[in-house]
Amino acid sequence: MSKRDYYEVLGVQKNASDDDIKKAYRKLAMKFHPDRNPDDKDAEEKFKEAKEAYEILTDADKRAAYDQFGHAGVNPQAGMGGGAGFGGFADAFSDIFGDIFGGGAQRRDRVYRGADLRYNLEIALEEAARGSETKIRIPTLEECETCRGSGAKPGTQPQTCPTCGGHGQVRMQQGFFSVQQTCPHCGGSGKIVQEPCPTCHGQGRVKKHKTLSVKIPAGVDEGDRIRLAGEGEAGVNGGPPGDLYVQIHLKAHAIFQREGDDLHCEMPVSFATAALGGEIEIPTLDGQARIRIPHETQSGKVFRLRGKGIKGVRSREPGDMLCHVVVETPVNLSDRQKELLREFDSLNQGRNNPKSKSFMDKVKEFFAQ
Repeated sequence: MSKRDYYEVLGVQKNASDDDIKKAYRKLAMKFHPDRNPDDKDAEEKFKEAKEAYEILTDADKRAAYDQFGHAGVNPQAGMGGGAGFGGFADAFSDIFGDIFGGGAQRRDRVYRGADLRYNLEIALEEAARGSETKIRIPTLEECETCRGSGAKPGTQPQTCPTCGGHGQVRMQQGFFSVQQTCPHCGGSGKIVQEPCPTCHGQGRVKKHKTLSVKIPAGVDEGDRIRLAGEGEAGVNGGPPGDLYVQIHLKAHAIFQREGDDLHCEMPVSFATAALGGEIEIPTLDGQARIRIPHETQSGKVFRLRGKGIKGVRSREPGDMLCHVVVETPVNLSDRQKELLREFDSLNQGRNNPKSKSFMDKVKEFFAQ
């Protein structure tokens, strides 16, 4: 069976450059690669055909022979063993794997954005509700002012790594595959600092502490983050700095517990007030408020004060204050007080305790089964 023209196989003109041939081959190889087309014999043959065409046309001597004599001018097995043809194929094959699997060689001497940082800031509930401004002091890596991030002593420049030629990667031939690895000489940077900067010792960045002002918006809640753009670590090779994220944590409050935009508090009420009713004073974030307690109020009753909670950062209206009644049992009673309570209990005989009566009825019903 006669072979197709190599230029026709790759879909390029006879005057195509090496880059055009390489791009055309990579496109076909990615399309017909056996890993992408398992058990597809037609795709496998097309992959082999494209590979053979690529190996011939990327070798200057073999391409010249092919252009002059056609298929007769080249060995049909060329490029399947060692030699320059295989080296060109291995380079492209390595690039294909990089495209397929998201890797590929990358120059490490490019600029890189600095890392983002996080700072945990603990604030009081009142600060979260009203907003405030505070100062924080953080450790960070900043660009070295002496060498301006190059890592080299002033008056000198980093030199191109002689091992990798500045690519940061070295190619290792392993049989059929060409494997890229980080250059062991320069650590992937592509450059060698022969005379390190005395300030940063060749790192290009130095550790420092800086004080920043943080504006806390009113209504922030536990876990909210405040972004300070450009206040993270300095970039590498002159890259932009990262950001600083201040994460909010609320201190435990002596009176209130926050739940979203609502506030909860326990409201101690005396036995007499709960039974007879009355008016009590309670605190809010805006000052004092008064609540009227109806007579016969039971422990656990909840009173809602609308709008007395917190207006969240993303809320239109403030939340509510929920006051939970806790009826207090009197302590440190005098003899007279104890006498009066015993007299009250003898007069009561359970008639004025609806929950106790209901509970005892259920107990009797349970044991009667």
